[in-house]
Amino acid sequence: MFPFFKKKKTNTKELKNDGLESTIASSELSESEAAESAEEIETELSLHPSVDVPKEQLYVLRFLNNELPPLKANQLSLSGIEWNEQPEGLAVTAFVRNSVGKGIQLGDIPLLLINEEKKIKAKHGFNLAELGEIPAKSSRPWTFVFPASSIEKNVELAKENWTLAFDLTSKEHKLDLADSWEESLPEVEKEKLQKIVEQLGAPGKNELNFTGLQAKTAEDGKFHITVLIRNGYDRNLNIEKLPLQVLDSRKEVIAEGQFNFGSLEIKANTTKPWSFIFQKELLKIEDPDLSTWSVQVKNN
Repeated sequence: MFPFFKKKKTNTKELKNDGLESTIASSELSESEAAESAEEIETELSLHPSVDVPKEQLYVLRFLNNELPPLKANQLSLSGIEWNEQPEGLAVTAFVRNSVGKGIQLGDIPLLLINEEKKIKAKHGFNLAELGEIPAKSSRPWTFVFPASSIEKNVELAKENWTLAFDLTSKEHKLDLADSWEESLPEVEKEKLQKIVEQLGAPGKNELNFTGLQAKTAEDGKFHITVLIRNGYDRNLNIEKLPLQVLDSRKEVIAEGQFNFGSLEIKANTTKPWSFIFQKELLKIEDPDLSTWSVQVKNN
């Protein structure tokens, strides 16, 4: 959305961005594994293909973008331009900046509008996929409308020195079922899984762990386990190969084997249940004691 941009072409000495800049590592919100570095990246103005900007406003946007400081490599940033009151709420215009060496597509992300005293004026979730792919090393102007219901009336917001920021603290950890599970699992079982996920709470930040849910030896001698794969990262993870060990209460190995997925996606801040079947020859202990057991990734 980009309908509420108000700044006009005036004396360039008076033309400036009213908001401050908030920056995060690109890995916080995308699958980019590249780390931040000291390399400085200038971001070029990039307009959404469907946006038609008058020449006067285009001049202003180019000027304001050129005034932005360089980012470090592999960062995402929100740089505030201006805010205006609208019947719908507060319309906040900012540059969404990408210093990664490739285009990035974002998803549903809560944003915070913070005043100069670091108090939250508004908080609301936005579908940043609407911005389209933000090209490599670019700045894309966008207007975010915080609805009236999301605004704190008792918090003052000056026209300058406010901050629009990604909210990385409020993402609720959720159950995520694969399509096959969604289709075949009865509602009662889905509710049980949901309660288990809620009781476990979220894993540690930037942690991927495995919690054993069910284990049994089938009549044909194969060993079946169901595991909760818990992703504490703020980005999706793809598992290609997974070498697993199942341990008993004495930490002795019951079974071990490697599972090849090609690509098993574990969405950001979600828990995905998955079943694994160990062939009979992969069992290390016959008739294991399964009163207490655990699962771990085998270190090569």
